[in-house]
Order: sequence, then structure tokens, then C-alpha cells
Amino acid sequence: MATARAAKVKDPAALIRPLVTPEGVDLRVKLADAGTRASGFLLDVVLIIVAAIVVSLVALFGLGGLGVQDAEPLFIVWIIFIFFLRNVYFIAFEAGRRAATPGKRMVGVRVASRSGAGLTLDQVIARNLMREIEVFLPLSILAARASADVADTLTTIFGLVWALLFSLFPLFNRDRLRIGDLLAGTWVVEAPKVALLEDLSQRKDPVAARFQFSPAQLDAYGIAELQKLEEVLRRDDYSALKAVAETIARKIGARVEPIDSKAFLTAYYGELRAHLERKLLLGNRKADKYAR
Repeated sequence: MATARAAKVKDPAALIRPLVTPEGVDLRVKLADAGTRASGFLLDVVLIIVAAIVVSLVALFGLGGLGVQDAEPLFIVWIIFIFFLRNVYFIAFEAGRRAATPGKRMVGVRVASRSGAGLTLDQVIARNLMREIEVFLPLSILAARASADVADTLTTIFGLVWALLFSLFPLFNRDRLRIGDLLAGTWVVEAPKVALLEDLSQRKDPVAARFQFSPAQLDAYGIAELQKLEEVLRRDDYSALKAVAETIARKIGARVEPIDSKAFLTAYYGELRAHLERKLLLGNRKADKYAR
């Protein structure tokens, strides 16, 4: 029983989830495991600490002539600055086009909405402010009490258990969610930088591999057209393939021979699907070719 359970946890398919858009398109995603999420978070913490140290050193050199009493208000300002630094850091990057902090990008993950719709600013703010309660608040209290020489064993244990309990929460649910993810309706998914396109396009035809499309050519169509194109490819009717290939090629300014119609459409379908998936996870959706 234990062996079977362990095998299930290690099975990569166990982290695959359907991500159904409001238009009914299922863009399947793979959830980031707890170890990858922890690695990305630690990288972000390191970057925040480095930034805080640099700012602190500049402030110390600039305010070196002030006395202790004069520096106390500035110390309070410094604490507030650090609070905003770590929160603005996470919120600004995750609300951006890549929906990922530098740490997440380094380990190849990003934030996505579990509803299948675009990621909203409210979701980003909710999941990141919750991190203050989960991790930073207990650690900040411990640091403050330790600096004032009033820390005791009970308080230290309580603070560490608090932070540890919330930090390990992703290990105890199947979707690897933080408390912040549960409240915000988000999850963290893998975002491979190289394998994503080929994995989605599944192009093995050497003719199809010759076709490459620019972002502008892919922006010509949306999710609705992607569904219709999939239907045409499944029917595999030569006349329909030829007609659709001619229409798409004319619209995007490409050239395709009738004999290469299926290869052209297979290539375009794969790249369009990957393009729309990236935009979906980044918070941008295009319902059809008429959408702006």
C-alpha cells in the first residue's frame, strides 16, 4: 500500500490538471511541485534580502552623522520600507505579463487562475498579502523580540511552528496550494521555456516543422477559431483542409501549397494553441479574431 502511494506521488501525471477556459477550451497544465515552489520562493527571498542590504548600506552611509535619537524615526521608516519592498516585489511581478517573480521564472513556474480566466490583480494581491500572515509576520515578531532581548523559548517555538505549519501546507493537499492560493483561487503551474511549444504542437511531420509564425500572425485568431481548426484537423477532409489553409494563409500573409495544407494547419494549430496558453496564464485572453 505504501509503495503504491509513493508511486502515485512520484507519477508526473498526478500533477496534470484540466484548465478549462470560459470558452470551453481545455488547456491542460502541470502543477508545480512543492520543492520547485520552495526553490522559487527562496530565490526571491535572497533577491529581496540583497536589495534590502543595499538600501540599508546606502541609508547608513547617508545618515551616519545623525545621533541615535534622531535615527529612531528613520529606523521605523526603514521597517515600513522593507514591508512594502517584499510585498510590492511579489505583487508587481506576478501582476505583470509573465505572472511570475524572478525566482519563479528561474525555476520555470508561474501563477495561473484556477477558474481558467485571466489572472486578476485582486487575486495576486490576496495570495501575496496572505503570505505576510503565513510566514513574514511570525518571523518579524521573532526578529523584533530578539533584537529587544525579550525573546523567550515559548514565543520562539510558537513563531517557528506557525511559520513551518503554513510553509508545509502545500505538502498536505493534492494541488500543492498555499493558504493564499486557496483564498485567491490560484495555483502555480509549470511554464517550460523550451519544451512547451513542441509538446503542445506535437509536430512530427518534417513538412509541418518548416512553418514558423510570428506573434503578429498568431494574434490574428483567438480561442474560438482554435476550436474550429481542431475540428477541421480531426475530420481530415482534404477539401476542407485546403480551403481553411488558404483562408488562414491569406489572412496572416503566408504562402502554402495545396499539398502542404494539412502540415501548414497542424503547425499553425500547435503554435496558436501554445500562444493562447501563454497569454491565458499571463492574464490575457482573446475570445476570437474580432477581439482586441
